[in-house]
Amino acid sequence: MAEPDPDTISSGAGQRLGAPETLGISTLDPGHRPPAMPPGRHVTIRVRMLDDTEELFDISQKASGKVLFDLVCSHMNLIEGDYFGLEFQNQQKMMVWLDHIKPIIKQLRRPKHTILRFSVKFFPPDHAQLLEELTRYLFALQIKQDLYCGRLTCNDTSAALMVSYIIQSEIGDFEESQCRSHLLNNNYIPDQMPLIDKIMEFHSKNIGQTPAESDYHLLEVARRLEMYGIRLHPAKDREGTKLSLTVAHTGVLVFQGHTKINAFNWSKVRKLSFKRKRFLIKLRPDLNSSCQDTLEFLMPSRDCCKVFWKICVEYHAFFRLFEEPKPKPKPVLFSRGSSFRFSGRTQKQVIEYVRESEFKKIPFESGAPGDRIDSPRRHWKESVLVSAEDPSASRARMSPSHQRNGHEERTGSVSRTEETRSPTRQTHPEHLNTGVVSNSPHLSASSGHSHGMVNGQKSLELCSHSPDGRLPSPLTSPLLNDACSVRTDDEDERFPTDRAYFIAKELLTTERTYVKDLEVVTVSFQSAVGQDEATPDSLKDAIFSTFEPLHKFHTGFLREVEQRLALWEGRSNAHIKGDYQRIGDVLLKNLQGLKVSSNLSKQSEILLELEKACKASRRLEGLCRDFELQKVCYIPLNVFILRPLHRLIHYKQILERLCKHYPATHVDFRDCRAALADVSEVVDQLQGSLIKMENLQKLLELKKDLIGVDNLVVPGREFIRLGCLSKLSGKGLQQRMFFLFNDVILYTSRGMTATNQFKVHGQLPLHGMTIRESEDEWGVPHAFTLVGQQQSVVVAASSLVEMEKWMEDVKMAIEMAKTSNGPSSELLTSSLTDNKCPEDSSVEAESEDDMTAPHASLEKPTPHRGNTMVHVCWHRNTSVSMVDFSIAVENQLSGNLLRKFKNSNGWQKLWVVFTNFSLFFYKSHQDDYPLASLPLLGYSVTVPSESENIHKDYVFKLHFKSHVYYFRSESEYTFERWMEVIRSATVPSSRARGLNGKETHA
Repeated sequence: MAEPDPDTISSGAGQRLGAPETLGISTLDPGHRPPAMPPGRHVTIRVRMLDDTEELFDISQKASGKVLFDLVCSHMNLIEGDYFGLEFQNQQKMMVWLDHIKPIIKQLRRPKHTILRFSVKFFPPDHAQLLEELTRYLFALQIKQDLYCGRLTCNDTSAALMVSYIIQSEIGDFEESQCRSHLLNNNYIPDQMPLIDKIMEFHSKNIGQTPAESDYHLLEVARRLEMYGIRLHPAKDREGTKLSLTVAHTGVLVFQGHTKINAFNWSKVRKLSFKRKRFLIKLRPDLNSSCQDTLEFLMPSRDCCKVFWKICVEYHAFFRLFEEPKPKPKPVLFSRGSSFRFSGRTQKQVIEYVRESEFKKIPFESGAPGDRIDSPRRHWKESVLVSAEDPSASRARMSPSHQRNGHEERTGSVSRTEETRSPTRQTHPEHLNTGVVSNSPHLSASSGHSHGMVNGQKSLELCSHSPDGRLPSPLTSPLLNDACSVRTDDEDERFPTDRAYFIAKELLTTERTYVKDLEVVTVSFQSAVGQDEATPDSLKDAIFSTFEPLHKFHTGFLREVEQRLALWEGRSNAHIKGDYQRIGDVLLKNLQGLKVSSNLSKQSEILLELEKACKASRRLEGLCRDFELQKVCYIPLNVFILRPLHRLIHYKQILERLCKHYPATHVDFRDCRAALADVSEVVDQLQGSLIKMENLQKLLELKKDLIGVDNLVVPGREFIRLGCLSKLSGKGLQQRMFFLFNDVILYTSRGMTATNQFKVHGQLPLHGMTIRESEDEWGVPHAFTLVGQQQSVVVAASSLVEMEKWMEDVKMAIEMAKTSNGPSSELLTSSLTDNKCPEDSSVEAESEDDMTAPHASLEKPTPHRGNTMVHVCWHRNTSVSMVDFSIAVENQLSGNLLRKFKNSNGWQKLWVVFTNFSLFFYKSHQDDYPLASLPLLGYSVTVPSESENIHKDYVFKLHFKSHVYYFRSESEYTFERWMEVIRSATVPSSRARGLNGKETHA
């Protein structure tokens, strides 16, 4: 192989890290332990890491290559280790990869004198497929090495830009004298001196970028280069012309010098084989091509031929197969050909594994810009871990580098068994995130009031923050502390058993949540934003005059409901006579008072006024954004503003259930029917306005999640569906987030940015679009094609149900676009020119303009909520429609539930609020903010089977992959209601309701 000797690479290439021990841990997987060592004589093996530090591993000579590789990955706690390999120089002086299946002793003839290099083996087409920051960091180190040794060739502009990202990661923000001195003392590219000024110019534009962001942009530039991930193998064609063969994720490539002259895609290759020095590529027959069926290349030796063939086999299996190929059965008499096969997880399996293990990971911190000169680049922190399935199983770990650097790890004590219930013991639901734990760090009892962020807001202090205060990952939830909650196996005995009592109790529990939501606006928002001079007086007056009276009114109403329920539950003579076993009179009196005293139509005016004020004032926009990051603002701010309108719908539903339950002769029936008539009249009057406001609210929320759209919120635009689809391009299937409106489809990718936002890649106008199923055409399950006037896009859904939902909605939207008077102008985007995604271009330009494009969105990265439905859909690989959002508004519920994990014994009493497709967990209803949350998209809700040994009544089960939770309710009615509302978030909505349907979901 035409590879430079790895030993010639500068030993100082990794010294920017400050110390060898800083190549550490990004996440900790509880099951990621060192592999079992077979018996036999041990030998010490040296492995050179990507930062050029060396590590020693003591291993049995009889151990397989996989045992050593797993030891290396375990040492770093590298989850996505399958992209990497160990390479060494064999006896023929060729660089070869360590075979995972063969024993070490059969591969390394002199193990004590052989240095293995830990290197990137498989280069994916899109670095967004690398889900771990540690993995991207290691890829960045590989790019740095490839640049230094001249293997990654490119023009001067690209080289200077990449070096600027490398030094931004190493020394922080630009300071002229420091930057120039650093470049004079460190070489990153072969001929660096003439480019120093250009490198410094680029470096000056990187201010504020964290090391993680610099790595991301380095990979963004590198992946577009023709020589990215290329390892050339010398060969000749039949005429004797000198060529080079290489393999990539797309197939086998042919180079002449550093120019690609031919490519054989995997879909066209029927068979790869070798015979002595000849390497053979057999192609599938193509009537439209003049190319031969079998191509032959001559390589320097049989060993060279076999080495390249093995690499091709592994690349094909890793990128094209769904799972690891099974071993061939051994022949009885004699074998023919090589028995070599790919061993390990495929890329598809890696992505699925990492996503599932995201529930078991702890994020690591990146050094903040400016504090990296005299300190290590990154500090990885580990905390006490608790199994998501069995919270009683725990163990404390601390990384060696963490100990050596003297950082204290603050962890609370944890109980080892279910019987030993320490007051500091923590339990929690499964958390959805990118690189966050389900096995979260424990908090001590004293940390219960610490400041931090919850669910994308400021959470508890020990939840691993970045130094700059940003969330380490979206959708983070801290733990539930049951120090103050009661664990019990039996609920208190209730005297009332009438269904009407439990309907009235639902009114009480949901009213408690509603009053708390009003306080978010009247108290929290007023103190954080309303007092600032940037807030217009008209906006202050509108909010104060609308929400203050509402809060005062509903506080009194809640008090009356609490008093009535207390009497209903009591043992007095009044209870026996039945004088207090009703709620209709309380509802009728208060709903009539609400109808007279409040102007509910003002909600829409406030929403518009707030948006207008934020557009006019950067400061106010920042204040609102910061407020949304606070722990008390557990859902988007605009949802709180629309809460009074939604609450009327809940009153109507409760009264409908009461009227349906009562006979006409019941003492409470007349009042309930009168109250229902009053609230129905108001709901009908506000229905049209509410539909428009919900659409506006959703557009405003999506605007915050997207980068690259200037005018998403325009009159006439309606949101229809958002969700994950795999987009087929020349690089294979790539995960993208699609947004369907009544006039256009946007497709985006989620990048490693400070704001957790989605970058728009392309747009497809619906006017003139057609859609067709294309599974057979492309051989991809659940695929369909969107055929636009200028561009066609092939996408694949995760399931047949998802495909049907998307196709139905797109067809409906196309029909709407034909007759609609909605927005006709093109979306104004900052990164798109002619509705074409850069990733789909067959010829990728490498100009200065292209290379500097990433700077546009990084001038001032700002914090952003990471737990919106867009992020949930991205991680759960699902979709949600506007109809689903409307159903979610109608289906909200609060109350006490008992919760149990799959492998634990005790039940924990919690106050649970269901809203916005999520369960929010509190210790009690008096708490101001949730301690944890569980997004339900993708989950299933069922009743436990006999084999699960849940010998309790009214228990339902939530499960997603390996995550299982049991919840107990207090009565048959509450059990039915929880099942009903949770199914509204987990079962696909029926399209029969139509786009703007607002019927009650039963």
